[in-house]
Amino acid sequence: MQSVTTKGPRAGLRERKKQATRAALAEAAVRLAAEHGAENVTVEAISNAAGVSPRTFFNYFDSHDDAFVMADPDIGKRIRRAIRDAPAELSPLEAVREAMAGELADLERQHEFWSLRAKVLQKSPHLLARGLGLHMAEERDMARTIACRLGPSAGTDITAGTDTSAGTEAGTPTGAGAEAKPCDDADIELYPRLLAAVAGTAVRVAIEHWYAHSPPLTFPDIFRDVFTHLSAGLPQPAPQTDDRPSDGRSTES
Repeated sequence: MQSVTTKGPRAGLRERKKQATRAALAEAAVRLAAEHGAENVTVEAISNAAGVSPRTFFNYFDSHDDAFVMADPDIGKRIRRAIRDAPAELSPLEAVREAMAGELADLERQHEFWSLRAKVLQKSPHLLARGLGLHMAEERDMARTIACRLGPSAGTDITAGTDTSAGTEAGTPTGAGAEAKPCDDADIELYPRLLAAVAGTAVRVAIEHWYAHSPPLTFPDIFRDVFTHLSAGLPQPAPQTDDRPSDGRSTES
């Protein structure tokens, strides 16, 4: 999952400027690719459209392809932090839902960007493969974070939560006095893996449904409905009637 607008309530002026530059580069890359094809868009063209130098481009993205698939490389880190910091009374699914909702709060006003980005990726198999690899890496890191939050009840050492993509930031131990240490994939039990995978799929489905039905449906409504279905255990919805929209929600106030 990637968002073109980054978050961070305590971000200073310098960080906000960096966020704005990264967002401008990502948007320029997607718009140019939508018009000319990603393979025909150069780093120089992206940089020029964003009003920065090619050298500046590489301060934000490691490669040409990353500008199309990594609009915000820190989003996974922020989601994992929010999961770790979520109130203890929240269930794991609720903690993941709230963490993701916080990052997707601005998605509604980014409909054009997301739509263009989806079209660009669909036309570029190598970008889809790159995006899939990044998604799988983020999914593994989220599973580690969920396992760490659950602690021994998940069959995983409570200190095992190191984030392989962000140094020790996501390896903050939850046990008093505990030291963070690497968590091998083999140490993560089924539930954290499944929850991370299902949550990622839920967001993708919500976004795709939003593309197809917006308007009148809004992304927050669709996102909420998706996680409501998950919380209920995915029972079959009741048959639709004339006063129910296509997503199954009643039109009655």
